[in-house]
Amino acid sequence: MDVGELWAIFGPGLAGAVFGAGWWFWVDAVVCSSVKVSFVHYLPGIFASLAALMFNSVRRDDIDYSPYDGGEWRLKLWLFLAYVVSFVSLAASVGLLIQDALTDSGPSGWTGTAGVLQCVCVLVSGLIYWTSHTE
Repeated sequence: MDVGELWAIFGPGLAGAVFGAGWWFWVDAVVCSSVKVSFVHYLPGIFASLAALMFNSVRRDDIDYSPYDGGEWRLKLWLFLAYVVSFVSLAASVGLLIQDALTDSGPSGWTGTAGVLQCVCVLVSGLIYWTSHTE
């Protein structure tokens, strides 16, 4: 077996483990929080999961990387929107981390840190699955 075959076998499992770890960070932060966590803090993780789903709804084999062929512009637009959603969710989680660190009345700094870790893990898991999944 070569490395590509091993990556195709173990990549989806690794992606699922990283996805689960990301959500585990978030659940731990919400459960251990001394104050009620508002729904706004949940949104970056939800949108990061949506972006990972958007990445994985496109097969790599369907994309033609030729700059002169305009047939797959819908797929490229869909992937561009997935990147936009992923980066906005990551930026929102960093913004909430800064907000939580600067105020004393909101959730703790761990809640903001867990939100950033959740977004990073979810987005990395989506990219791991997308690179390893071939059909």
